[in-house]
Order: sequence, then structure tokens, then C-alpha cells
Amino acid sequence: MRKNEKGFTYPLTLCVLILFLLFFSSHVERLLTEKEMAHETALILQQDYYFLTTVKKIEKLYQSTGIQLKGSFKYINGKMDYQAETPIGTSQKISFTLRLNSGETVIGRGYFDIKLKRMVKWLEMN
Repeated sequence: MRKNEKGFTYPLTLCVLILFLLFFSSHVERLLTEKEMAHETALILQQDYYFLTTVKKIEKLYQSTGIQLKGSFKYINGKMDYQAETPIGTSQKISFTLRLNSGETVIGRGYFDIKLKRMVKWLEMN
């Protein structure tokens, strides 16, 4: 018998292993990216919810008793501070500062119409 030492098993196994590692690493990277995006999306939705809830509370205060110049609302994962400026004409500017427990701070401004007693414009500063 003749010995055949050319061999094809090792290169074939090596190629299959490299393809598997490339496939596996790409899926792991995609999973980590999706996980990070889901976390960021949840954080943004939570911020929007806190701003919306605070604006609705401020509108109710404004319609019933009038608004205080400074105040804050505490939430589970953060604290919302607001500060109202003196009215100019028929509009009043209120600055909102959201401080989350994670250390993130978001600033927004709302413009309220005194006659309508509602918010007419919203700006988020970042």
C-alpha cells in the first residue's frame, strides 16, 4: 500500500471551525447591539413618560389653582424639577429638568398659554 500524506481532513476541519466562529461572533455582536438598543429605547421612553406626566400635572395645577414658581415631582427612577418664569404677554415659559437615578440629566422647556391654560410648545434641550 502506498501512503497518502496529502491529507484533507485537517484543512477541512479548520475551514469549518473558522466559518462557525465567524457565524457565531456575528450573531453575538448582533445580540449585544440589540440588547443595547433595547436598553436605550427603554430609557428614552421612560424619559418621555416622565416629561408627559409632569406636563399633565402642571396643566392641571395651572387650570385649578395656578402654578407655583418652583417645584418638583418624584418618580420611581428619577426626579423632575420645574421652574416657571414670569409671564410675557400671553405665554409663560417653564423649564423642566429630569434627573434620573442612573445619573442622566435631560432638560426641556414648555411654553404655556395663559388664556388657554395649556401647553402650546415643547422644546427638549440636549
